[in-house]
Amino acid sequence: MSTIQPFEVRWDEARVQQVLDQVRAYPWPVQPQAADGWAYGCDGDWLKGLCAHWTDNYDWRAAVADLNRFPQFTARVEDFDIHYVHVVGEAGGKRPLILTHGWPGSHYEFWGAVEKLAFPSRFGGQAEDAVDVVIPSLPGFGFSSKPKAPVGQRLTARLFNTLMTEVLGYPSYIAQGGDWGGLVTSWLGHDHGQHVRAIHLNMIGFRPAGGPTSPEEIAWLTRQGAMMDMMGAYFRLQVSKPQSIGWMAAGNPVGQAAWIAERFHDWSDLRVKTLDQAHPKDRLLTNIMIYVMTDSFTTGAWYYRGLIEEGGVAMAEGARCETPTAFANCPGEPLYTAPPRSWADRAYNITRWSEMPRGGHFAAMEEPDLFVDEVRAWAKTT
Repeated sequence: MSTIQPFEVRWDEARVQQVLDQVRAYPWPVQPQAADGWAYGCDGDWLKGLCAHWTDNYDWRAAVADLNRFPQFTARVEDFDIHYVHVVGEAGGKRPLILTHGWPGSHYEFWGAVEKLAFPSRFGGQAEDAVDVVIPSLPGFGFSSKPKAPVGQRLTARLFNTLMTEVLGYPSYIAQGGDWGGLVTSWLGHDHGQHVRAIHLNMIGFRPAGGPTSPEEIAWLTRQGAMMDMMGAYFRLQVSKPQSIGWMAAGNPVGQAAWIAERFHDWSDLRVKTLDQAHPKDRLLTNIMIYVMTDSFTTGAWYYRGLIEEGGVAMAEGARCETPTAFANCPGEPLYTAPPRSWADRAYNITRWSEMPRGGHFAAMEEPDLFVDEVRAWAKTT
């Protein structure tokens, strides 16, 4: 069994000051004049405001204290040191749930949900609804070790299953994820159903074998193609030549912040909220600083290439994730909208489909209370 090592986030003050000096010295390029400042990439005026907050008001020491709020550890799993949060709450080790983040998020995505899931009675809930919460950092992200070359989501699922069963000793567990976490969770259900009782997704990862079979599926695929043409340049770069963005972003915290913040703007439910309301600057900067301070921006981009090298997301003929699968459809998801139910049913054993009242791609960050309510209701049925 791998040795479990306690972990604490520590940011060297000299390194933080170097980052802040780089932000202050950033040579701002010319920006186009447009009615919508986000039309050509990250809005320059908004980004300047973020950087001013970063250098003048962001309390990085408070951020470190917040990142150390929950027990966290590292464990060697195959060739990786996997970082993870592990909160044994009122469930007392009996109802484990693994939460998996995506890009450009981090394990910090779930900070607003951890205590409510682990200690529901503290928030007016029932202790019997509690789960043990496990939140790993993806390989190459944050405080997990970096691969020597791109790795993908199926390998990650194997690592995380080993973490849950062999390192933490849970014979069975449930799993939730969105973005890359949704695909990792899908592979957990597909490959490790002997341990994974049920999975919950807020983004559908697998594609069924064959093409569309209905006008609704054709219309959805057509829309997805059009949206990827408008908003998917990041994907095409990172899935093909991820090191290109690595070269440009290295030593450039403002560039990294702009690339990450653009995704938070484009993928969040901003129908009734501003970006700053959906993702307050301090919280967004802590997520960005996890990338900057661990030099994981480049290896995070590699993770896209790992998808292709593992074979993509299309299921083989006759294959399906048979583990009971729940899906939460967040209506403010602008790019990765939910497919028709018929499409999802061919790739998964869908047993629960929830239409959420609001929220976008970053479900747990944008609407933590709704996320907790949905996960808790699903977990009761597993």
